[in-house]
Amino acid sequence: MLYAHPGVAEAAVVGLPDERWIEAVTAVVVPRGEVTEAELMAYARERLASFKAPKRVLFVEALPRNASGKILKRELRDRLGSP
Repeated sequence: MLYAHPGVAEAAVVGLPDERWIEAVTAVVVPRGEVTEAELMAYARERLASFKAPKRVLFVEALPRNASGKILKRELRDRLGSP
């Protein structure tokens, strides 16, 4: 769903540790041009149920991939999940 936004080149959604929800839906985005966290969260809230919308958005330069091109979500969680 975030791929449809013109400011997003790539995206992945993972659950990361959170004090309030224990685990929060987090979008990890490779931006294309100028885009803000608030803009993407509003975009997601308009199109998704509230429990599916990301609670936060993190921006990275590239998503980790394996040799066949699949996004390595476990590596993302390990890299970003430490408090």
